[in-house]
Amino acid sequence: MNVSRQQASDDDGSGAARGPRARTRRLMLETATRLMQAGATPSVSEVAEAAEVSRATAYRYFPSQAALVQAVVNEGLGPILTWKSASTDPERRVVELFDTAMPRIEAFEATFKAALKLSLDQWARRQAGTLGGEPAFTRGHRVDLLKDAIAPLKDRLPPHEFKRLAQALSLIFGVEVLIVLKDIWGLDSRKMMSVAQWAAGALVRAAVMESMTEGARSARTPVLE
Repeated sequence: MNVSRQQASDDDGSGAARGPRARTRRLMLETATRLMQAGATPSVSEVAEAAEVSRATAYRYFPSQAALVQAVVNEGLGPILTWKSASTDPERRVVELFDTAMPRIEAFEATFKAALKLSLDQWARRQAGTLGGEPAFTRGHRVDLLKDAIAPLKDRLPPHEFKRLAQALSLIFGVEVLIVLKDIWGLDSRKMMSVAQWAAGALVRAAVMESMTEGARSARTPVLE
């Protein structure tokens, strides 16, 4: 269920081009989005009932709750999935990504929290051995997005340091940031964004500085023959 950025951006929700099938799929997506924006994590059957579509029809479009929620999440992410930057400065690129992504994530906060709830619920049931054969809902867009944002560092950092930086940035990118900074700390949108941007910039600068320091140290180390 892990969908790449390209696959997600190619899936415009039109299904089989235009016509009744596309309209039915769109109706289900809009209904599911409305329910998730209200705080629910609906099943396919619940969306079918709310959209006044037969269950058999609904499951032809979305064979599992994970598939349905993934489609709604992709709708919510929207322009984030096709984000690109012309800058060659990694810190600038990270700022641009946050400027694009965080307002959109906040606008669909309830949707992404509902998706997170499904992920956590599946994890709990998997631990308890009660998940069965239910398809897993997985999340991974931020991995590609953040690697893209720091791409100019790919040839400047060792592979493990490049990956570590992307992993560190992932801690302050996504709906989890809203949970920590807004729900726990009580920050408003402006202050939340300021803290996230500051932390992201600090991580990028620290990774670059650490790499430069290690490079200088290696250059000073004599080669033993």
